[in-house]
Amino acid sequence: MKVSLFATCLVDMFQGNAGKAAVELLERLGCELDFPESQVCCGQPAYNSGYVKESKEAMKRMITAFEHAEYVVSPSGSCAYMFHEYPHVFKGDSVWEPKAKKLAEKTYELTQFIVEVLKVDEVGAKLNGKATYHASCHMTRLLGIKEAPMRLLKNVEGLEFEELPGKEQCCGFGGTFSVKMAQISEQMVDEKVGHIEETEAEILIGADAGCLMNIGGRIGRKGKPIRVMHIAEVLNSR
Repeated sequence: MKVSLFATCLVDMFQGNAGKAAVELLERLGCELDFPESQVCCGQPAYNSGYVKESKEAMKRMITAFEHAEYVVSPSGSCAYMFHEYPHVFKGDSVWEPKAKKLAEKTYELTQFIVEVLKVDEVGAKLNGKATYHASCHMTRLLGIKEAPMRLLKNVEGLEFEELPGKEQCCGFGGTFSVKMAQISEQMVDEKVGHIEETEAEILIGADAGCLMNIGGRIGRKGKPIRVMHIAEVLNSR
């Protein structure tokens, strides 16, 4: 099975280990990986800020970059969802709407792809420690992916799992929201960190790089001894 990796900006620039883990994990599960070097930002920051016209250029670039792909897989629910938004953005465009629909139909978040397409619940991962999981907004509310991460994490040998109180509450990142509404964002992430502490978890796991960067940054500033890991890194642990 051929898979094209949509790495995302944050993974590419800040969380390279998550991207590497995703590649190694998918290859171990029998996938042939491809990385289109012409991929850029999916356009989400500009689009969510109201710059629809400007974001379309980046979107067209991404549609073209992945046009050849059999499957597109991303280690980010938020960015994977953006591809599903493309058909709405190009609605009525006789050239780009059909191409956008094809891209959306073959795009999956990493855990969704493993569970729904590869039909795998257990990937042979081993990681000792007590962990909790942050469910990101885009992934759960918009993509509707709730069960896949849990099914995979419950089969990680040695991992003691504790459910996160207020798990569906936003961490305060929200892309440009954390910049434009910094004081509100700070209060939201502080509440999230407080809930994480309640679980007494040693490891915080998430599937969106933006959320992990935001929560991890706050954990670091507060000096909390909590390890932050992308779910790809957890599932690739041996």
